[in-house]
Amino acid sequence: MKQPSKRRTTKPRKVHPLLALCQERFWVYLRLTRLNRPIGTFLLLWPTLWALWLAAGGFPHWHLLIIFMLGVFLMRSAGCVINDFADRKIDGHVKRTRDRPMATGEVSSREAIILFVVLCLLAFGLVLLTDAFTVKLSFVAVGLAFCYPFMKRYTHLPQVVLGAAFAWAVPMAFAAQRGTLGEDVWLLYTAVVLWTVVYDTFYAMVDRDDDLRVGVKSTAVLFGDMDRAITGILQLMTLYALIMVGGRFELGTFYYLGLTVAAGLFVYQQYLIRHRERGPCFRAFLNNNWVGFAIFVGLVLDFAVG
Repeated sequence: MKQPSKRRTTKPRKVHPLLALCQERFWVYLRLTRLNRPIGTFLLLWPTLWALWLAAGGFPHWHLLIIFMLGVFLMRSAGCVINDFADRKIDGHVKRTRDRPMATGEVSSREAIILFVVLCLLAFGLVLLTDAFTVKLSFVAVGLAFCYPFMKRYTHLPQVVLGAAFAWAVPMAFAAQRGTLGEDVWLLYTAVVLWTVVYDTFYAMVDRDDDLRVGVKSTAVLFGDMDRAITGILQLMTLYALIMVGGRFELGTFYYLGLTVAAGLFVYQQYLIRHRERGPCFRAFLNNNWVGFAIFVGLVLDFAVG
């Protein structure tokens, strides 16, 4: 007589404690560096790509393209880490940021500083693959990235400092690709600073009520009821600066079509912030990714056809 077969039960697989800890820290660090939210990386990447294409007069050197794209990824991550370190006692009181790893105590100050240093060293290792001039400029980039998060305690213009930090990729890209800097570099630099102040003001408008309560300074707080008018003027100044860039570099139809699309997106952003509500203001901030993309596509097509 056949005996019934015994049913095999599979035991749950045990995960080594060290592996489990590594997995847990990985996801925490992912949130700390905002790799799960890449919008900041894109907003830093677009002007970097503009500068590389303009400096090269078309497609840049492959190795420089790879170096700068990886550098953008690393320095944006480093910037997020030092930002959360600076705001570790503030983020818990702000609705949008109260679940960040340092605000919840998931990451210690020591861990954050170590991670910031490691990311900066990795980025510096990439810069060492370029030339001595670009290496010297990279020290300014690190200084700006470190200073920005602390500015909101001392000035209502931290967005300007962020703009200076994000736009510093422009002279670095020109130095690496062209070996020199000229007036045309600083024209593009100014355009990027203006644009950054605009979209980071939209970002600050999301937190304005909380910032006023905890005493954090920003352009959104400074501008007050004039926020829409002033950001609109800054958008016009950004477009004017980019038109001057087009004239300086003798760009053609496709570039100006890209600027036209960017202008339309600026109008849409003003529509979004008309009631100064959190959600639409945040969408206006996010929409600037398409501004950067439109201008980049215009540049690429212009150089490819020209």
